[in-house]
Amino acid sequence: MAGPLDGFKIIDISAMLSGPWATDILGDQGAEVIKVEQPGSGDHTRRLRNLSGGLASTFLNINRSKRSITLNLKSDRGKDVLRKLVSGADVFVQNFRPGVVERLGIGYDDLRAVNPRLVYVSISGFGEKGPFAQQRVYDPIVQALSGLTTVQAGADDKRPTLVRTVLPDKLTAITASQAITAALLARERIGRGQHVRLSMLDSVLAFLWASDMGGQTIVDRPVAPQEAASFIDLIYETRDGYITVAAMGDNEWEGLCRAVGHPEWLDDERFKTPALRDENVNERLELTQSALMEKTADEWLAILPEHDVPCAPALTRHQVIEHPQVVASEVLIVSDHPVAGRLRQTRTAARFEGTPPGPPRGAPRLGEHTSEILLELGYSRAAIGSLRAQGAIGAESYDEPNTEVKEAVS
Repeated sequence: MAGPLDGFKIIDISAMLSGPWATDILGDQGAEVIKVEQPGSGDHTRRLRNLSGGLASTFLNINRSKRSITLNLKSDRGKDVLRKLVSGADVFVQNFRPGVVERLGIGYDDLRAVNPRLVYVSISGFGEKGPFAQQRVYDPIVQALSGLTTVQAGADDKRPTLVRTVLPDKLTAITASQAITAALLARERIGRGQHVRLSMLDSVLAFLWASDMGGQTIVDRPVAPQEAASFIDLIYETRDGYITVAAMGDNEWEGLCRAVGHPEWLDDERFKTPALRDENVNERLELTQSALMEKTADEWLAILPEHDVPCAPALTRHQVIEHPQVVASEVLIVSDHPVAGRLRQTRTAARFEGTPPGPPRGAPRLGEHTSEILLELGYSRAAIGSLRAQGAIGAESYDEPNTEVKEAVS
């Protein structure tokens, strides 16, 4: 596979979402990713809903561009295989609870002894210390503890509300993938690897701080409870559907007033400046909502751009995949997976002119590449059979080992 990370090898023993998503990003950008899974069961996301060919859609979407090997990491011989994999790798990624990899004998110090140039990445929920460090962690837990649910609610005295997507998991994955490439770049300069640690909590707090923690930024200034945001958000109802309209600047506010046929709003003292429009946000948005009820969504989406007012339809998930802008961006690709069938997925979001990635490898079946990878490491077929008999590797066997995906026309 081509791409900017072509030639880099990643050993990924992580499971669930944040770790696998991080390595998926890097695999799509050309890195060789070997996914190490528990024999017999593998990653939990394999067993989620929306199955096709025995593979869940979530697993298909965050584990493509990888090969799968099953290793029993409680077995000495299984750990021997892992160390051999690591000896020729660039990156190792794990998201066990703090302390687990050390007890298994595959912590940073253990594997650094095998490969001093290794970039070892530890992803956790809350970090290595503190009262929550050893707790089980899922996305809603981090949303609550980070303050994200209160930000989403709009005020400190409102009922906290979850963001209805696994934002901490996704954000941690993106943070991890960037940190890995930064560590690889540093390795080229200093000549050795390093231990990179990050937590879901840290990732979300860093993400929120710039725009949502202004009241907590100035240390010597007393912090009042967060005032309530407008009871109207920027999704407006029209005569037949929903749109969003954002008039932030003076020119956009003037354009909106003229577009909806209310130029007299420009002389209203409550809306003369951005600060006043923010202070009187509920009154301003109520007037806007009332005006937008007079026409259909399509009519407004034609009128508003003529006045340079930012706007867009509020689409359902089914509508998104057919919208002309999404189609024009070519971000969605359709491919044929040899087991799961025809899939619609996104390409890599970043486009690399000089090192464009090739089509992604389809997500693997559990342990599909165990023998293939071991043969590459120099194990004989007899040795592989011995490992299997001793329970060091999984017993999975498939008639069709190829998981290359052929890109298809949508």
